[in-house]
Amino acid sequence: MSVQKSTDSSSLAEVVDRILDKGIVIDAFARVSLLGIEILTVEARVVIASVDTWLRYAEAVGLLKDEYQNEEKPRRGLISDPQFS
Repeated sequence: MSVQKSTDSSSLAEVVDRILDKGIVIDAFARVSLLGIEILTVEARVVIASVDTWLRYAEAVGLLKDEYQNEEKPRRGLISDPQFS
């Protein structure tokens, strides 16, 4: 049995496109304690995704406010918020 090197490779642009299309979440938690006394706690959640991917996800799980869901959806690339008009 021989090991074969894969000739399939992805360019950086393909990797970035896939990450923006699917999204990626990095969740980190760190706690520093000294003699049982908590000195420092760090919690972080980093989400990397395109705006379109985030909006589709947020709408599917109900994270968007009702006032935005009832409005007519704007055409792609146009801002329909009254404060920007």
